[in-house]
Amino acid sequence: MPSNQEIHFDEILGQYRSDPYNYVDMHTVHTGMVRFLVEEGAEVEGASGEWMHKPGTRLYEMNRERNTKIITSKTNGTISSVCSELDGQFVEAGEKLLTIRHPLKKKEIIEGILQEVLFLFEAPERARYYFSLDIQSRIDQKGARAVFVQPGDEIFTMSLMKRDTPVYYAGEPGIIHSVYFTPGDSIDQGKPLIGVCAEDKLPVVQKVITRVKAEWE
Repeated sequence: MPSNQEIHFDEILGQYRSDPYNYVDMHTVHTGMVRFLVEEGAEVEGASGEWMHKPGTRLYEMNRERNTKIITSKTNGTISSVCSELDGQFVEAGEKLLTIRHPLKKKEIIEGILQEVLFLFEAPERARYYFSLDIQSRIDQKGARAVFVQPGDEIFTMSLMKRDTPVYYAGEPGIIHSVYFTPGDSIDQGKPLIGVCAEDKLPVVQKVITRVKAEWE
C-alpha cells in the first residue's frame, strides 16, 4: 500500500498531467492608453538570442503623455484570453490585460513539484543576499545538498542600504535541496531563496524526480 507521501505526490503529478501549463497574467506596467497588438489564440515567443537581446512577441503598447511603450512577451505560449474591452481605453497601473498559456517543460514541472513539497525560505525584504561564510564554505566543499540546516542557523547575509545584516534560518530542519538565487543578486521580498528538504522525505522526492524524467515527453 502506498504511503501518504506517495499518494500526495500522485495527486500533484495528476494535476500536471491534466493541465501541463502555466498561466501567465500580464498587467499594465503603468497608467496610460492601451492598444493590443495580439489576438486570442495567437502564438507568442519570449526573448531569444545568445544574450536574450532579441525581444519577444509584441503584446500591447501603452501611450502616456505622447510617449509610446511597447510591451513584449517574456515567455512562449498561446494567448488564452484578452481583455479586449480595454482596447483603446485609458487604464490604471496593474490592470490585467491578457493571459498567456505557457506549455511547461519537464524541468519546469519538476521545479513546480519541488516548490510544492520543499520548505521554501523566502527573502524577508527586497535586498541583496549572500550565504553566510560558514554555509558558503560548506557548499564550496561538498555542494548545497550536503549542507544540513536547522532553525537558528545563521544562513544568509542580507545587504541593504550599505548595511549587512545576518539572517537566521527559521523552518523545518533538512538539507538545502534547491537554491533559487545567485549570491549578490537583488531579490524581491517574498521570493524563495532556498528550498529545504527533510532528510526522511529525500528518497521520495528523488523518486518523483526520476518518474517525471522518465515518463514526461
